[in-house]
Amino acid sequence: MKTKQLPPLARIIFMSRWLQLPLYLGLIFVQALYAYRFMHEVWDLLSNAVHFTETEVMVAVLGLVDIVLISNLLVMVTIGGYETFVSRLKLTGHPDEPEWLDHVSTGTLKIKLALSLVSISSIHLLKTFIDIDHQTDRTVMWQTIILAVFVLSALLIAWIDRIMHPPLPTP
Repeated sequence: MKTKQLPPLARIIFMSRWLQLPLYLGLIFVQALYAYRFMHEVWDLLSNAVHFTETEVMVAVLGLVDIVLISNLLVMVTIGGYETFVSRLKLTGHPDEPEWLDHVSTGTLKIKLALSLVSISSIHLLKTFIDIDHQTDRTVMWQTIILAVFVLSALLIAWIDRIMHPPLPTP
């Protein structure tokens, strides 16, 4: 199949999408840092478990969950962003192809990002509530407000996406 030849300016503009490649490679590097940080935190938890109170173990585990959620977010942004804005990954039929990748769009990426931020913010607020004796009212108030704003933002993004792309009627 022959591809259409683009005028020079259009070709330059179209090829400029590859300038995002270093950004996605940078996110992969950050993912590696999070994997290292996760293993470091697991080691600290295991090596000091006998000295921790139940609350300290719970806070440490929530910290691990937080790292996993952020890592999941990095995967979604890296794979989904590359697939949407740079080039197709051609994973169709691969046994490890992410389920959501076949219907990825900027709208679904925004919704997934917003929901990930809600989850991450929820973990931070839960850690604050667990350690409430060492928190100021101001900290609790601001974390609660931030979570509420993230929830509202996620709902608005999903609602706007649904308006712009209504579901197809079922036969």
